Amino acid sequence: MKSAAKKASASGTPAKATAKKASASSAPAKATARKPTPATPTPAKKSAPAKKAAPAAVTPAKPTPAKATSPKAASAKATPAKAASAKAAPAKAASAKATPSKAAPTKITPAKPPRNESHTALVRRARRINRELGEVYPYAHPELDFENPFQLVVATVLSAQTTDLRVNQTTPALFGKYPTPEDLAAANPEEVEEILRPTGFFRAKTKSVIGLSKALRDDFGGEVPGRLEDLVKLPGVGRKTAFVVLGNAFGRPGITVDTHFQRLVRRWQWTDQTEPDKIEAAIGGLFPKSEWTMLSHHVIFHGRRICHARKPACGACPIAPLCPAYGEGETDPEKAQKLLKYEKGGFPGQRLNPPQSYLDAGGIPAPPLGAPAPGAVVPGASAPGAPAPASAGPAPGSPAREAG
Repeated sequence: MKSAAKKASASGTPAKATAKKASASSAPAKATARKPTPATPTPAKKSAPAKKAAPAAVTPAKPTPAKATSPKAASAKATPAKAASAKAAPAKAASAKATPSKAAPTKITPAKPPRNESHTALVRRARRINRELGEVYPYAHPELDFENPFQLVVATVLSAQTTDLRVNQTTPALFGKYPTPEDLAAANPEEVEEILRPTGFFRAKTKSVIGLSKALRDDFGGEVPGRLEDLVKLPGVGRKTAFVVLGNAFGRPGITVDTHFQRLVRRWQWTDQTEPDKIEAAIGGLFPKSEWTMLSHHVIFHGRRICHARKPACGACPIAPLCPAYGEGETDPEKAQKLLKYEKGGFPGQRLNPPQSYLDAGGIPAPPLGAPAPGAVVPGASAPGAPAPASAGPAPGSPAREAG
């Protein structure tokens, strides 16, 4: 019996050794693996984690149980996949970094005002735009040639429905023949009409300038009054004309609400009013009274040179980042540059005798009536110095062209 027991114990020794080896090759050893438990249940509990870890390993079609139960082998086989993902991560990061540079906008993105913009915010925005315009046009001035208040009020009346340039080209002949209100009041209407013909609507304008000259002679002693209520009583003189005269001949602040001014203040969302009187009141509440005259010059200068009615030169506009209407016109810088007018485009201005500050800033004086502008190319005209075609008709603006 003793010998049989010894044989049994001797035969059981390899079984325990294999159990210990199996526990060592499986997941990290636990304290329960050292307890003298039967060999059959112990591998069943430890084989469960090995079966869960098997799918993570990349194994051939024929499964190998011994290798599948080894977590070290599974982690070793999974390592290349992690390395591949780690290598792919920098590539994704590089592509993510490269994306903003490709999608970076080249155009200006203006800061649009909020829908419910407060009055204080509107005042700040409007004044900032005016300051920027003041830096762009430090030489801004009235673009009508005049030497005294009488010439200015007459020239302003004549500027209706035409350009200041055409008025400046016409008034030298008018004031050369009728230098005072008394002279113009006694003038022959037909002779005045012939002089004013290039300005358009010359019959109505003749009645206005002769009528206001008579009023100045009879009611104000031949002098232009310096009060708004007196100026608007003159024939052909409204609030716009009155403020031009007050601001530029008498130094009294006024807002000139012409077509350029109306268009731009609505584009900038300073007001949504459409009537000149209401626009004047709305804009006047945004600025100190002392800035009204220069504000008018800044806005009108910008409207004539860059912010045109039909095709604004948005791509060449110096205040584009502040403009809520950016994009209504040409945004390409090169194409927008070709839309600039007057000194901004390298062309003559509107005054034959502009102020010295304008000339110092690079402005070019306008040519007299009938003379070609320096460097200007008239559509359909021959090259400079070449004889005109025999069939050529009257030039635009000539009395023969604008008759009737």
